[in-house]
Amino acid sequence: MTDTTNKNLRLKDFVRNQVRQALLKTGRRLVVEHGPEFLTARKLSQASNTSIGLIYNTFGTMDNFIADINNQTMDDIYNQLNTIIKEDNPYANLNRYADVFTDFVLNNSNLWLLLHRSLLADSASKLSNSYLKRIFKFEKLLEIQIIKMFDNLKYAERKITNQVLGISVFALSGFVASGKNTTLRKINKNNLCKLLLNTYLAGMANLQKNKK
Repeated sequence: MTDTTNKNLRLKDFVRNQVRQALLKTGRRLVVEHGPEFLTARKLSQASNTSIGLIYNTFGTMDNFIADINNQTMDDIYNQLNTIIKEDNPYANLNRYADVFTDFVLNNSNLWLLLHRSLLADSASKLSNSYLKRIFKFEKLLEIQIIKMFDNLKYAERKITNQVLGISVFALSGFVASGKNTTLRKINKNNLCKLLLNTYLAGMANLQKNKK
């Protein structure tokens, strides 16, 4: 392969990546401004001044396009959680996670609803490797603190505790992100995930105490 051929391939890859990133940026803006339901190939084509064919040539399907937006959202929230300066107290760390998580969901509600609905629509067996890898990273953040709080938990118990807590908070986040009025108007959405977290941790602490 000649140097000219290599340069042409690199240029094509560069252009393809630029197009990809520009479409993702436009797609995220559409979701932020108009909500998850607004995002269609036609609306994306109009907003980005590109053809629908180019969109499908770049991403294959709209599901792949949405998955890439969701991956960016998961990376954003993980980076915020991972940069928290950890204290020696795991209880305090978990509460800080809850605060940062809730702030992110409230401030990026439409992006979070897109992710929330996408993950709920697929069973665990159908989730892509990109989703599963990111979910595993979130689980590790929780697991480190869970181990510190309940160091006598067996491996299987720790995994179940971690997963149940993560799933519960994730399920609740859909309500937190939703702007719809409900009969639960007196509930402060800023504290909802933290209330669930602390209730769960208190229950776990009580169970461990009774085991001794």
